[in-house]
Amino acid sequence: MPAHRRPVDLSKAYRLLNHGPTVLVSAASGGRRNIMAAAWAMPLDFSPPKVAVVLDKSTWTRRLLEESGEFVLQVPTVSQVDLTEALGSSSGLVLSEQSGTDKFDTFGLQTFAGTKVAAPLLEGCAAWLECRLLPEPATQQTYDLFLGEVIAALADSRVFSNGRWHFEGHDALRTIHHVAGGHFLVDGAAVDARPLQPRGTA
Repeated sequence: MPAHRRPVDLSKAYRLLNHGPTVLVSAASGGRRNIMAAAWAMPLDFSPPKVAVVLDKSTWTRRLLEESGEFVLQVPTVSQVDLTEALGSSSGLVLSEQSGTDKFDTFGLQTFAGTKVAAPLLEGCAAWLECRLLPEPATQQTYDLFLGEVIAALADSRVFSNGRWHFEGHDALRTIHHVAGGHFLVDGAAVDARPLQPRGTA
């Protein structure tokens, strides 16, 4: 494992998503694999840590996730913005049916193995959350909303350590937020709130 890729305590895993970044969702089943971008993902709980992500019924990743009962959320960086857009606007199912390949081969993606799930983890991201599906068939079918328990987490220690993001000096590793039509915002400077003294108190 590269020195900068470090495990994240599960009690702090929610902080990897709490700032609302776009994520890449990967899943694998029966020798098949896929990865897609998802703008709607969020943490739900601290202990055990849980996440939610919206996956349209038409996606190949969703089918593999439902079959395997596990998935990975990875947090891409601004240096991966073109790749993120490409992964979000291409179909792994179409690639499989037309050429017998997948997005990993098509885009030359480098991956590594997780510790808890079979889905591949994409190199170069800022963080990774390995998740076990918490089945809620009615919610999945009606709202395309999937819930997962985070069972392992990693982050790039150059920009996340001691439970905090710190991007200064590593602009290429800043996380991104999809707005629409291939337009993204990039995380900027951090600011800490100071205690506010209520009016009328000494």
